Amino acid sequence: MTHSLLRSALCAPLFAWLAMAGAWADDAPTADSTAASAGGSVENSVVKIFATVSYPNPFSPWTKEPPRDITASGVVIEGDRILTNAHAVVYASDIQVQATKEGDKVPATVAAVAPGIDLAVLKLDDPSFFQKHPPIARAGTLPRIKDAVLVYGFPEGGDSLSITKGIVSRIEFVPYNYPTSGLRIQIDAAINPGNSGGPAIAGNEMIGLAFSRLGGDAENIGYIIPDEEIDLFLRGVASGEYRGKPGLYDQLQTLENPALRTFLKLDPSVTGVVVHQPARADPTYPLKEWDVITHIGDTPIDDQGMIDLAPDVRLSFLYLVQKIARDGKVPLTIVRDGRTRHVEVPVPPERPLLIRQLVGDYPSYFIYGPLVFSTATSIFVGSLNNNARLLSGLAFVRSPLVTERGDAPSPEREELVVISSPFFPSRLADGYSNQAGSVVYSVNGTRIRSLAQLVALLRDLKDDFVVIEFDSRGGEGMVFPRKEMVAATEEILMDNGVRAQGSPDMMAIWQGKAAN
Repeated sequence: MTHSLLRSALCAPLFAWLAMAGAWADDAPTADSTAASAGGSVENSVVKIFATVSYPNPFSPWTKEPPRDITASGVVIEGDRILTNAHAVVYASDIQVQATKEGDKVPATVAAVAPGIDLAVLKLDDPSFFQKHPPIARAGTLPRIKDAVLVYGFPEGGDSLSITKGIVSRIEFVPYNYPTSGLRIQIDAAINPGNSGGPAIAGNEMIGLAFSRLGGDAENIGYIIPDEEIDLFLRGVASGEYRGKPGLYDQLQTLENPALRTFLKLDPSVTGVVVHQPARADPTYPLKEWDVITHIGDTPIDDQGMIDLAPDVRLSFLYLVQKIARDGKVPLTIVRDGRTRHVEVPVPPERPLLIRQLVGDYPSYFIYGPLVFSTATSIFVGSLNNNARLLSGLAFVRSPLVTERGDAPSPEREELVVISSPFFPSRLADGYSNQAGSVVYSVNGTRIRSLAQLVALLRDLKDDFVVIEFDSRGGEGMVFPRKEMVAATEEILMDNGVRAQGSPDMMAIWQGKAAN
């Protein structure tokens, strides 16, 4: 089932990313927490966050983007913690927190972060801060459509706390950052850059955390992460290791078309969604193509894949995965070849990708002569999206950066290895065209599965020449004298101010012992 989500991250400036696990050892919060600001106001529990971040540089992976300062919002919660958005603090080297109407900034560190659902928890170096700033009360249930809501935060355009007013206009279950999906509340209160991480209040309780707004020409369409998602995250980090949310990754389609129903020979009483492509092809996987999923647990699914949560709230049935999954599986009722079956389907917290998402880390790389090898990541490929001509060219030559985007790793290819940068100046590259963005297919006839394998292969190579082929239609192969490539590397690094030939993980392989 295909969903789309137009979103604009709200910390200033905007950046997009994805999943990294964290840990927190305190007791898990309960949905009916009453740690509300007793004797204090909501304003006293809202903080401004200052962060200095250095994002990855996908085209020069040996360095980082220049540091930049961003601001966001946060809120004090139980356990002497501050809750905010992940996109406000991922890649932050320095974080400080400032309370409303107070000049002093308190140093903070990230205790847990989940970019998938865009949540993070901060802890402060000075716990006495919480003596004056008590935790806010959090609601144990979803708000109702048309409930009044106030959003607190520190958007751009001023230094003091901002409060905007609106109503709850929609509740949906939608994608956040792949592969994570979750509940999302739409409100019509103004949300702007800097509001990220600020609480949304209905009545006297927090119902969620501001995290994005619809861009373009849309006005006053903002989104908050509801308390239910926050509780799932906090319970996960309390267990010691947050791995993410369970998810069903099969490709599904609706059962609305009459010809499709006739083709499947379904009784008129059968409703549900059709499995178009199972998440796994192995024979032991419980779902097969053309299965019709009719129930999740005991809840019936309609022909659009929806369930009724409340009189005015209709959600994708996938919402119930996080509610009823046990031991990594969810119970489903299916119809296959006219027979009803009950199956338990794995719902892992993540789906590995060939073009993986960086989880708060920096890309691995290795420099060999004038060549820079790196792993293809979502940030690398995403950086190409604004260049339509380049994307068209990659599609024309059948680059895996386009044709295999979204594919899962396989034994033949665990990740894509790319030439991430133009060649460093060197006579060794004379006569060859710029291969930046090309995916490496083989080295001396050996197919490349991963960057680690490539580095080990180059380390152990005894041939006089290094022959590199790329995975594309047309183009050219490259041949280099092996000994000259090795000898030239150190001088190339010095001439270009590169401090290390490779990332620590790749250097450990390069400096390791050759295979026997």
